[in-house]
Amino acid sequence: MKITISEVSKYVGQEVKIGVWLANKRSSGKIQFLQLRDGTGFIQGVIVKSEVSEEAWNIAKELTQESSFYVNGIVREDHRSPSGYELTVTDLSIIQITEDYPITPKEHGTEFLMDHRHLWLRSSRQHAILRIRNEIIRATYEFFNEHGFIKIDPPILTGSSAEGTTDLFHTKYFDRDAYLSQSGQLYMEAAAMAFGKVFSFGPTFRAEKSKTRRHLIEFWMIEPEMAFTDHEESLKIQEQYVSFIVQSVLKNCRMELKTLDRDISKLEKVQAPFPRISYDKAIELLKEKGFDDIEWGEDFGAPHETAIAESFDKPVFITNYPASIKAFYMKPDPDREEVVLCADLIAPEGYGEIIGGSQRIDDLELLKKRYEEHNLTDPAYEWYLELRKYGSVPHSGFGLGLERTVAWISGTEHVRETIPFPRLLNRIYP
Repeated sequence: MKITISEVSKYVGQEVKIGVWLANKRSSGKIQFLQLRDGTGFIQGVIVKSEVSEEAWNIAKELTQESSFYVNGIVREDHRSPSGYELTVTDLSIIQITEDYPITPKEHGTEFLMDHRHLWLRSSRQHAILRIRNEIIRATYEFFNEHGFIKIDPPILTGSSAEGTTDLFHTKYFDRDAYLSQSGQLYMEAAAMAFGKVFSFGPTFRAEKSKTRRHLIEFWMIEPEMAFTDHEESLKIQEQYVSFIVQSVLKNCRMELKTLDRDISKLEKVQAPFPRISYDKAIELLKEKGFDDIEWGEDFGAPHETAIAESFDKPVFITNYPASIKAFYMKPDPDREEVVLCADLIAPEGYGEIIGGSQRIDDLELLKKRYEEHNLTDPAYEWYLELRKYGSVPHSGFGLGLERTVAWISGTEHVRETIPFPRLLNRIYP
């Protein structure tokens, strides 16, 4: 019976056939231990010389790293194995013998591994990280579908910047200028006015010349937008969503977390509600921690976010930033116009901001004023103004960066390992 490694628990004591690659092997005289993978998981195959044909034994001896073959064997329970199962090999059928596979079990430099990213994906560590990524994506769809959201796909080519910045990838759209999308948010606001609660999930692009471990040039965003929803209601959705995806990973990716040596006790604490701290209090906290140069009105960098997060064992919301350092569309606090109704969600353990969100301006005249203040005279923004002209309502939304979230939950230091083929300042290969 042909199965996958992920299905072996259903076939204990039975003989099965699996298409596999050889990840590694070792020999102990008359026994060979084959580390096998098939894309769904890893399992050890044990081949005993006295229990198989001479041909099968010799085939096993020929196998090199990443050779592909079909293996027949009997599934056994083995509590010493990470998966809990082992395969007693009865026969082998070669598909291809690989020669000179470049990524060996020895240590390799990061640049070498990135140059061979198409092969590095096969390693147990990269496999675990990207399976956790997949679980976060799966749980995202489950959460928003169960909460009445509709998925809407915003365009990737746009005629303007979502946030009025200059860090854009420019291209020609026939006879006019166009840009790769920085965010689908403005379009999601339009969709929310049609469907109430919506979310998008897609690639975004920032031409930001940053080389930090938190930045990618191309990354994926989950961007919900909600009509008839104020800032406080949005914060509750955010903490429920993040709690849900963390608990889903804990439930469905135990083996992957173990492969990565992730301290799951820290993830188990991630349950709504999350602590909150105002921007004002954050400034005070930073000064107490020795950041004497930080002044009110300045944005926070990675060291500041890390220092703030150290005071909490859950993700923490920093709320009510100065309007001067936030996007033009954020609604001012009715009680204090110099700050806006917004929040950044900072992950624990030094992983930084994973969510940025706010209540949006719903007043047409105020938004026109913000346009003028930010020099947004481009006709490409006219449609966005019209959302406030025809049936405007209070509405809020947020954006979660997938790769930073994967890095935090999986315990991966650099976001380049949390996306299959990272695009960095100095890398567009492979």
